[in-house]
Amino acid sequence: MIGIARLTAARIARAGNVAPARPAVASPLLYLTAGLILRLMMFGKPAFQSDEQFYLLVGQRMAQGDLPFVDIWDRKPYGLFLLYRSLFALPIDPVLAYQLAGLVFSVLTALVIERMARAIAPARAAQAAGLAYLLYQPVFNVALGQAPVFYNLPVALAALIVLRVMPRNRDTRLVLQGCAAMLLLGLALQIKYSVVFEGVGFGMMLLLRGQRDGWGLLRLALTGAVWAGTALAPTLAVWAGYAAAGHGAAFVQANFLSIFGRAVDQADAFAQLAKEGLAMTPFALAILLAPRRHALPGGTCPAMLAGMRVWALVAVLGFLVFGTWYDHYLGPVLVPLCLLSAPALAREARGERWYGRLLLGFGLLGALVVPGLQVRERGTAADFAAASQAVARELRGRCLYVYEGDSALYRTTNACIPTRFAYPSHLNAMNEAGALGVDPEAEVGRSLQSRPGVIVVSESSRPNLPNLRTRAQIRKALAHSYERYEGVIVGTRKFGLYRLKPAF
Repeated sequence: MIGIARLTAARIARAGNVAPARPAVASPLLYLTAGLILRLMMFGKPAFQSDEQFYLLVGQRMAQGDLPFVDIWDRKPYGLFLLYRSLFALPIDPVLAYQLAGLVFSVLTALVIERMARAIAPARAAQAAGLAYLLYQPVFNVALGQAPVFYNLPVALAALIVLRVMPRNRDTRLVLQGCAAMLLLGLALQIKYSVVFEGVGFGMMLLLRGQRDGWGLLRLALTGAVWAGTALAPTLAVWAGYAAAGHGAAFVQANFLSIFGRAVDQADAFAQLAKEGLAMTPFALAILLAPRRHALPGGTCPAMLAGMRVWALVAVLGFLVFGTWYDHYLGPVLVPLCLLSAPALAREARGERWYGRLLLGFGLLGALVVPGLQVRERGTAADFAAASQAVARELRGRCLYVYEGDSALYRTTNACIPTRFAYPSHLNAMNEAGALGVDPEAEVGRSLQSRPGVIVVSESSRPNLPNLRTRAQIRKALAHSYERYEGVIVGTRKFGLYRLKPAF
């Protein structure tokens, strides 16, 4: 990986003002090699990221007949879980399957970034922009199977369509091109609903193009309705399916209402935002400072730059509006920012090349350090296998209850789950207490009444503010009906395993 980064940096550092016309290494080969090397230390680890292991669990339970939002609850769209469900059709380890799928989606997204960047930068700088995307994905914990890894591709393809039609006067295919873009955004919406911000931004850009072409208000309104309907069609189809099965209320609560009941730990959120802002400094310098200080080279269609800036603004708005600011929420922001960095990556004159070197160098450093720290904390595949075996041998036909810990234990032990809230933070964290549509205390009480064979609790510090009431319930049950039979260590995290006492 270091060799690849040096090769790229060397190209950017050659004499002259801009990069030569064509890259020396084909982009698909460069991106695939770089992406693979960057992810090697992450591959095969079942507990590398808490969200991804839960999505894989839902995919497994869907294969066994469970229905998202009804039998197993989360607020992510059905399409994301369907994607993970499809991975179980592959004849390989499902952990490796989702991680390889994420690599493929990431490489394809980088290629689309490169394609768009050619409009505003020379070929080698455009290639470097795609590489920057692959470098910064691990920095923000969005390299394997988080939702943006998958939906960034259809969003980028939709952006490519919109950005291409914007400079064209009276394009006779504008309506159809808009429908294609909106359909792609509709598919992305079924992976994560925050894509609505890009959808609104792209829709307004398309309507502006129509207005400039002389469309009247009626035509603008009717076409806008068609485009909006196209974008909403996949979600409406899923909703209709749930309603027909008698689960319409459960679908609405999970998909549309629960987010408004979620609380925010303000201190933690602003600490996250400050850290992320610092990590984004190389982008700020390349996008905001470099154009002010230097005349940056153009590409094949500089007129597309304005639309790219609008895209970046709506992506940043979509990141900021919810106020939680987890690192992987920056995943969709990376695409337009890498794209807008392409002109600065083309600079090779003395005193100007440092923009590109800083951007790529910092990305490479973060791409090596952040996953290393993550592996240290989250543990290896061997750590997790040992924990899974320790849990499985004491289940004795009963359910497993992971109150705190890795939801992947449900999947690897194939244990029944005593609650439909299988993601541990939904019942153990205070910020989720008002978002579930049920009383967390009542749900934990119901789960304990089923007498799980093993309960897993954390014996190390936790990042979230705990739900003290449900924690008190668990501690009371453990003291009365359970005995601690083993402690396991997964990475730097320690967990206590409690089995049901023989008398119970």
